[in-house]
Amino acid sequence: MIAYILYTALTGLAILPLLLYFRNPYFFQDLRYTISTIKIAICLSKLKKQKPFYSILDRFLDQVSRQPHKKFILFEESSYTYSQADKESNKMARALSTHGHLKEGDTVALFLGNEPQFVWVWLAVTKLGCTASLLNYNIRSKSLLHCFSCCDAKVLVAGADLRGAVEEILPTLSQQGIRVFILSEDSDKDGIESLSEHIQQASDQPLSSQLRANITLKSPALYIYTSGTTGLPKAAVINHERLWMTSFLQSIATVRSDDILYLYLPLYHSSGFLMGLCGGIEKGITIALRRKFSASHFWNDCRKYNVTVIQYIGEIMRYLCNTPKRDNDRDHKVRLALGNGMRADIWADFLQRFGDIRICECYGATEGNVGFVNYCGKVGAIGKEHFLHKMGYTYALIRYDTEKEEPVKDSRGFCIEVPRGETGLLVSKIGERTPFSGYAKNNQQTEKKKVRDVFVKGDLYFNSGDLLRIDDEGFVFFQDRIGDTFRWKGENVATTEVADHLLMLDFVEEANVYGVKVPGHEGRVGMAALKLKENMDLDGKAAYQHVKNYLPSYARPRFIRIQDALVVTGTFKQMKVKLAEEGFDPAVIRDPLFHLEDNKGYVPMTQEIFSSIAEGRMRL
Repeated sequence: MIAYILYTALTGLAILPLLLYFRNPYFFQDLRYTISTIKIAICLSKLKKQKPFYSILDRFLDQVSRQPHKKFILFEESSYTYSQADKESNKMARALSTHGHLKEGDTVALFLGNEPQFVWVWLAVTKLGCTASLLNYNIRSKSLLHCFSCCDAKVLVAGADLRGAVEEILPTLSQQGIRVFILSEDSDKDGIESLSEHIQQASDQPLSSQLRANITLKSPALYIYTSGTTGLPKAAVINHERLWMTSFLQSIATVRSDDILYLYLPLYHSSGFLMGLCGGIEKGITIALRRKFSASHFWNDCRKYNVTVIQYIGEIMRYLCNTPKRDNDRDHKVRLALGNGMRADIWADFLQRFGDIRICECYGATEGNVGFVNYCGKVGAIGKEHFLHKMGYTYALIRYDTEKEEPVKDSRGFCIEVPRGETGLLVSKIGERTPFSGYAKNNQQTEKKKVRDVFVKGDLYFNSGDLLRIDDEGFVFFQDRIGDTFRWKGENVATTEVADHLLMLDFVEEANVYGVKVPGHEGRVGMAALKLKENMDLDGKAAYQHVKNYLPSYARPRFIRIQDALVVTGTFKQMKVKLAEEGFDPAVIRDPLFHLEDNKGYVPMTQEIFSSIAEGRMRL
């Protein structure tokens, strides 16, 4: 009898996972994510209690001790071990300390492209107990000065190739008493010192940890600039706790210590620096670093460096899918892709063409206090809800009026949470466990990202600016950004949805959809900037038939603008604001313009048609 009971119990335990699986097909992925999350929570708890404070830099130094001869950075034809990187950064730190007169708590602005010296400078700055301000190497003059003044940097370190940009703002920097160093052998310009010369003379011996003795988990570690698609950049304050939390993303994505990560995303951006570089240090992996993204060199680089993990963002995967097909498209060792911004149609195309690569899509803003991870690989989803996630974060999707550009309130003056399956604005409660550090020296923009009295009087939430949808299985889908969604004929139009349908046309390579104002009309009417495939023209009738079949009348773009290349930000996000401001006036726009005429299709836009619309003689 006892044997029978034991046998029955063991049989029940054996089939329990199977029963759970049938009840929840994502059971095993959920379980793996649960284990990873608990491990990370335990690690963070230890970090908070550890004295003295243990930073990502300390993790790097431990990796140096543990694996001094392991390759850390692969760059072009050179490679650097963890030990070499440590010594190079020691020399850099001593040069900056002696000649830059830096002390703990000072800020150093880094103005460099993707190169090993970027990593050495950041490590050096951190060893001195200073904060690094990561400047976008594409910005110039007014924007560059704005970014510099945001963080009160005492020293600027620039790459040799950016000398011209530095010289443009040098008079102002000199006036402010800023020390300017350039990473070149010499400098013949007053006010700019050669840092390379000082580095050569410096010792590579370790620096005292006392130089950073007062740094804590809440101390600022970085300033990373976020600008979206318009306006002057805002300096998001990234503290050491946030740096740690983002670096653990590689563990959730199942990155292993023997992986090789291909890092071509700009190091001045959170994806490249936090997820890529810092995540790589946390895991102790090898990083293949490239100056800039190149679709034509991408897979050859992966083969050259035996890459196993790639990162992506924005339109990157589309660019790869648009390259000419080759027989060796699947000849690589890449097993994992980690990033954000991949559309569902490209997701499927990418896997079909380049092989069985695990896609780990993530969601989160540089300055935000909530994020999601699609650890199940569900095509098109940016993440999945999880019970541990809900325990750690208080967030909601609230109803949002895209015309008034504000949350919808109930009769009591509180926000309204949308039901499952409906689109809403993501807001996340600001608290001790989920802080929002805001933007340096920009209280106005910091306050703009806060929503007060959301569900009860006195509560405070972070406004993500993103419209999301959560389905019945808990998968999270990105719908649009506030400002990208526009209202026409009393209906909300999601630009990403319209763009996805336009990309189904065989002559369209890229599509950027936005709303433009029309005199005498409420809201904004749809317009699309298109890049056509090589040696192909716009088929106005086919395009009209397609949008007529797939889109309701209010969502169909009334105007099309053909461009040789669509403008994107430094992190491959499409820019819409400038295009929207330029509108559809052929006297202003030199690109080919087309107008939708019902039952005819898209026909060339003329000044006469524009005048008829502007004067109200032609209704849209």
